[in-house]
Amino acid sequence: MENFTFYNPTLIEFGADKEHTVGKHLAKHGIKKVLFCYGSDRIKRDGLFTTVTERLAEYGIGYVELGGIVSNPVISKVREGIALARAEQVDAILAVGGGSVLDSVKGIAAGVPYAGDVWDLFSGTTLVTSALPTFAIMTLAATGSEMNCSGVVTNDETQEKFFISAPALFPKVSIVNPRLMQSVSRDYLVYSAADVIAHCIEAYFTASVHPTLNSRIVESVINTIIETTGILLDDPANDAARGEFAWAATLALNGLTFSGCAGFGFPNHAIEHSLSALFNVPHGAGLSTVIPAWMKWYQSRNPAQFTRFARQVFGVDSPEAGIAALEAWFNKIGTPTRLGKLGIKESDLPAIGENVQMSVQRFGLAAQYSPAVVNDILRCAL
Repeated sequence: MENFTFYNPTLIEFGADKEHTVGKHLAKHGIKKVLFCYGSDRIKRDGLFTTVTERLAEYGIGYVELGGIVSNPVISKVREGIALARAEQVDAILAVGGGSVLDSVKGIAAGVPYAGDVWDLFSGTTLVTSALPTFAIMTLAATGSEMNCSGVVTNDETQEKFFISAPALFPKVSIVNPRLMQSVSRDYLVYSAADVIAHCIEAYFTASVHPTLNSRIVESVINTIIETTGILLDDPANDAARGEFAWAATLALNGLTFSGCAGFGFPNHAIEHSLSALFNVPHGAGLSTVIPAWMKWYQSRNPAQFTRFARQVFGVDSPEAGIAALEAWFNKIGTPTRLGKLGIKESDLPAIGENVQMSVQRFGLAAQYSPAVVNDILRCAL
């Protein structure tokens, strides 16, 4: 196990009705006015918007709305939020929604005190040194954004999809009430499952140092996702399964699974970011397409870990059988494993390979993932 520093200052409020504590937590941090960010008007139709605003009012906390944040969030909306937050002189940003909303909120929070264009912070030309405090109420379990300091948005002008990351972007408080996730569609449930698994396997397969303890944690998270996804597809109102799915999603990317690891990267995410930037496919659907293809290409570089995965997750004895089992499970639950299901053709591969170069440079993987290599990987998903 490598030396490491584990730091995660986010307070998690987990469980039924925890959204009612939002006013109390904001007040503890001295917040007087928030930018209230959300996606669709579903939170108004189902009463969550009213609940939150009433809890804010109890503590004398004002708010200004920023709705309409989309899946695969875009930098233009982040810029709109920055302008609104400055004009209204808010003290903090509140995200109510899924990972896309919280990713946007992190960009807004970092952009408000920054004198230049916020895209500088995503492209890596400037580091984040300060940010407004952020708070979250999650309505979708997938990205782990509720307990980490990173976020991803697409530049809707240049079709670049980059990430932002800094300790200042850890949410102060994140509220995870699994019951708020019961209305998530079947499609987004299975896309979320693929996203969580992707967060787990990046270091699991690519790290030069990956302690057995970390492997066991990853395998436990993946097995939990597989088990609870099956339950939730049959019974969306199953509170126990919904809760375990939600907490597994948080644990997958809060730093726990790769503390003590070394020499790893995020190639599946780097490749998928180009699919969603160019074709606006759901992130999880893009990942379920990329992952088996990448595994087929990569498995000979780490056969011992791929064999372990096959045995511990699917009870089979070879890397090839483990990859086939994961691909079959993705197909069973209904998340794509072929580019054609995403509307992507073989003739699109050169453009994807070129676009990926911007992403792999940002991830520090440019030497390993040339356009030719990316095309070889994606051909396994045709």
